[in-house]
Amino acid sequence: MLRRLHHDQPESFAFTPANQAWAEAQITKYPEGRQASAIIPLLWRAQEQEGWLSRPAIEGVADMLGMPYIRALEVATFYFMFQLQPVGSIAHVQVCGTTSCMIMGAEGLISVCQRKIAERAHEVSGDGKFSWEEVECLGACTNAPMVQIGKDYYEDLTEESFEKLLDDLSAGKVPVPGPQNGRFASEPKSGLTSLKDFDSGKTQYNASAQLAVDIGETVKRIDGTEVPLKAPWGDAGGRPANAPKAPEPKPAAGKPADATGATVQEAPATPTAKPAAAPTEGTGIKPSTPLPGQEELASRKGSWKYEAPAAEAAPAAEASAAAPTDADKPATLDAARDGQPDDLKQIKGVGPKLEAMLNDMGFYHFDQIASWTAREIAWVDENLTGFKGRVSRDTWVDQAKKLAAGEETEFSSRVKKGDVY
Repeated sequence: MLRRLHHDQPESFAFTPANQAWAEAQITKYPEGRQASAIIPLLWRAQEQEGWLSRPAIEGVADMLGMPYIRALEVATFYFMFQLQPVGSIAHVQVCGTTSCMIMGAEGLISVCQRKIAERAHEVSGDGKFSWEEVECLGACTNAPMVQIGKDYYEDLTEESFEKLLDDLSAGKVPVPGPQNGRFASEPKSGLTSLKDFDSGKTQYNASAQLAVDIGETVKRIDGTEVPLKAPWGDAGGRPANAPKAPEPKPAAGKPADATGATVQEAPATPTAKPAAAPTEGTGIKPSTPLPGQEELASRKGSWKYEAPAAEAAPAAEASAAAPTDADKPATLDAARDGQPDDLKQIKGVGPKLEAMLNDMGFYHFDQIASWTAREIAWVDENLTGFKGRVSRDTWVDQAKKLAAGEETEFSSRVKKGDVY
């Protein structure tokens, strides 16, 4: 169940121009300030493009949506549909191993994968073309056993037909999805027993397989050029179709006019969304117009550790905005009174490392921390190297006042029971 980022990561990621346009159109489906709701479709398109999700891809999507990296990472690691390691360049094979498929021969398909691709799941084959995994029910029980490759189902498989399928893919062919034993869809092998007036001869394949044949290349990675890009939920600019029209903009003072004397207005949007220009070097996949919070996140890009924004780490409201100086340093002790320091780890947010750091600074007792003023809090917050802002963020002073008075907090009681550290 442990899902971690792969040890070997690419240095960068960028959507193709068409996928970039698609991603930006997806974001317009959500209200202002709720762009993070697009996280799953954007991560999925990144995986469809590259085959798997790398750290640069996850971070790039987070930047595009104005999200902390850790939030995007939580989504990517929670859903098993996201591949966190490289996959085969041609195909990643997902073998259904749940009841119906297991009864009908899924274990034989897995043995083919172990023999022709790699011994263990999620390993890439020696030629780099294939990888595989066993998955839970894919909902094609009537056509068991089956595998999913990309968006296509290959059903009614035998070990022999599955081996041929892999050989065809390896040779650059695109096998027709759907039943591989001659069935049109999921009718009984002995023939139709109902709906006999249905004429399957009108089309060579069932609707799903026929669509794959019409597309012509359903195995390759998704670069955004497969289908026209548009925002079906609104106009070309992504605005909801039923949204009220915005008022005509008033001419700005001093704005140049055209030859007729009319203020120059922007051209109306075209009927379909146009693919965005190819990203320039260093721009990654950020949209041309920064989203809320994106500029602040950009300053932290490259740092995997998420630190609280300055507003959250600010000292108490009564503190002056000026940076603390040495004059604001709280009173310290050379050693603990009677050689008996308080267990500062009873303060939520203080672990063994921070306790040792506080002792080195001359803070050993709850009453010392309880007496800190706003300016003293600011000084300590600034001088806790690697833990800046921790005092105010975790309300050390309020906790210390209770502990100095002999009271307990919910956290300190857990420490005493040994439930923490």
